[in-house]
This record gives sequence, C-alpha cells and structure tokens, in this order.
Amino acid sequence: MHATDDSTTPRTHVLGQRAAGGWMFLLEAARDMRTTGALAPSGRALAHALTEPVRSQAGRPLSVLEAGAGTGSVTRSLLHQLPAGSRLDIVEANPRFTGRLRDLVRTHPHLAGRSGRIRVHEAYVEELDVRRRYDAIISALPFANFDPHQIEAIMGRYLELLRPGGLLAYFAYRGTRQARNLLPSRSQARRHRAAEEVLADYRRRYATGRSTVWANLPPADVWHLRRPTGSLPAAGRTSAGAAVGW
Repeated sequence: MHATDDSTTPRTHVLGQRAAGGWMFLLEAARDMRTTGALAPSGRALAHALTEPVRSQAGRPLSVLEAGAGTGSVTRSLLHQLPAGSRLDIVEANPRFTGRLRDLVRTHPHLAGRSGRIRVHEAYVEELDVRRRYDAIISALPFANFDPHQIEAIMGRYLELLRPGGLLAYFAYRGTRQARNLLPSRSQARRHRAAEEVLADYRRRYATGRSTVWANLPPADVWHLRRPTGSLPAAGRTSAGAAVGW
C-alpha cells in the first residue's frame, strides 16, 4: 500500500484526473470509435464554446443536461459555471466513463454541499427516463458516427427535454465532409451524407448561431439551437414523446 501524500492539493488532484482521463479516452476510442467518436477529450476552448447556453442564462438557477460527457472535460467547465441552486444531469452510455464521472462529482472541490444536485446517468440519451425539463442541453455526442435514424431520435429527444425557449449546443469536427469522400465504402459515404442532412434540417428550423473553435484539435463548429416557445412541429417529435406527457 502506498503512503498517503497529504500535500496533494485539490488542483493537483484535478490535473491528475485530467491526465488519466486523456489516456482512458484514447483507450476507449480504440475500443469503440462509434460511441467515443474522437481520439482525445474536448479541449478547453471547445468546452467554453459548448457551455455558452449556460452563461447566457446566468443569474438564476438552471436545469442543465450534459449528454456524452466522456471523461468529463466539458463537465469540469460546466461545474465552474453553474449558477447557485442549479441542477445538472450528466448522461454517458460508457460504463467505464460513468464511473469516472461519478468520481469527479464526488471529489470536485467546487461541489462541497452541492453534489446532491448533480446526477450521473448511465444511459443512452434517447432512452433517458426523467420528468425534468432543461434550460440548456450540452451535447458532445459523436453524431458523425451515427446513422440518420439515430440522429433523428436523439435530436427529437433533445427538443422534447428542452423547456420552450431552451438552448441546445452541439459540435461537429471540421473536415468531416472531405473525409467522407475518402471512405472506401459507398454505403458509408451515403450514410454520412444522410446523417448530415438530418442535422442540417434541424439547423434550418432551430439554429440561432454557429461559432468555429480553431484552437481545438481537430477544429470544430459549435451550433446553438433554440426550442420554439410554441408546439413542436410533427417532424420534431419522436416516439419518446409519448412518455414525456405534453
């Protein structure tokens, strides 16, 4: 058994978690690129851009959902920005990541007395069973790896979970369209093209803005969408809506 080093500071502990998380992320990407979607966690600049919907609504307690949290690189940014009294639901389907996220929530120095308002769910977001509505949803899911019907289900669920006027942020790496042209399979290229068309349709209907994060590796576009204050159009609903209770 190793002796305990009492000189370890909360900051040192957090930095150690980040370094270990980077290696874990790389291993999980090698194991399953379909659910991990990248070779490294989101950088600080990308995390900052993704969490803009939280900053834009600061000044009151918020209800926030983070989907596809991975090892917690965006989660850490969120934890520093959540207004007092806010609630955060963190959704991650990878069980190895969820264990790490629960450890992050349990040990984060900024969460003294507040961890009860933060919950980690091991689930796919389209299957998330909650009755809460969210002011903001932060998504780091790898849409480029999903089939069109999966994207439709996820985006429809996001809209259902948002309060009227609520904000969604998600990102896409730049250059994926060019990379798609290099795919050896025509069926894979068609799948990527159809998936992008689904996302483009949602952007046409709900997008409020886009920013490009050049400082990330690779660079990424961050899209912000707003749920309308009226009823959702039929195309924006999925079968999950029956469980929500409009």
